[in-house]
Amino acid sequence: MKRVLYIFSDGELKREGNTLILVSDEGKKVMPVETVEALCVFSEVSLNKRFLEFLTRKHVILHFFNHYGYYVGTYYPREHMNSGLIILKQAQHFLKDEWRVGLARAFVYGAMANMLFVLRTYASRGKELEEQIALLEAQMGKIHEANNTTQLMAVEGQAREIYYTAFDAITENPDFSFEVRSRRPPANRMNALISFGNSLLYVTALSEIYRTHLDPRIGYLHETNQRSFTLNLDITEIFKPLIVDRVIFALVNRREIKPGDFSEELEGVYLKERGRKKFIEAFEQRLAETVMHKGLGRKVSHRRLIRLECYKLYRHFLEGEPYVPYVRTR
Repeated sequence: MKRVLYIFSDGELKREGNTLILVSDEGKKVMPVETVEALCVFSEVSLNKRFLEFLTRKHVILHFFNHYGYYVGTYYPREHMNSGLIILKQAQHFLKDEWRVGLARAFVYGAMANMLFVLRTYASRGKELEEQIALLEAQMGKIHEANNTTQLMAVEGQAREIYYTAFDAITENPDFSFEVRSRRPPANRMNALISFGNSLLYVTALSEIYRTHLDPRIGYLHETNQRSFTLNLDITEIFKPLIVDRVIFALVNRREIKPGDFSEELEGVYLKERGRKKFIEAFEQRLAETVMHKGLGRKVSHRRLIRLECYKLYRHFLEGEPYVPYVRTR
């Protein structure tokens, strides 16, 4: 089974035969390319064109993060599954307002329904969340009142504000109080966790899109403009509550992540390397966890759920099958 490799050591990335090599002060790390799906680089590394050509031939994606753990870009190998037809169909669905708004509405519905699932899950465990659940249910009714993507983004943004007010009740840990959503820079530890987790999910979705016929450059809820990729942003809206937020709650509630795993720099709060490693371990465990898929009649991993979402979009574009977002119900 292929896996994602996370690189934290400075050094040189090389190719030796059919193997990826990281040469660093810690020695030589050997990575058989056939076992690698993607590389996530958090350190300072050097590489050459020959190495990139090797990644292209083996269909390995290379994601880069900066010193603070923010995603900064991807080496996206030549698309090996794209076709001109699917690109045309995706573009048609973007250019026709009614079709685009329909897809954007589905993404927002999926995101909000999964927020509600998370709140109801913790309410069943004794957390006082009745007010947030009622407000979020009322907000759901505004989805079909929105007539364009700007209005839909506003509806979803207001829903997240309601949803985020539940975080302190779920964690009950003053060291990780939410306060207010802040991104660049994150104002506190909880915001640092959210931003880092979202970045990981963005590249996970991008890697899954790469394994399908879809073009990641054409999104529907998020504006297709100067950004390189937007479809992954649309898809991750659905899965943030189920993957990123559940990882955060688990790490905080189990006291596995601590204040000492953070640092304050440039008027912001960021995860230290050991904190990132803790988060990544829990994130990968969450992606590997399985849930029953009603449509398939069997259990699939959370990572597989993201790929299946891509397949549903593919069928929507090419076969006209209505796109229904994944919503967790139990």
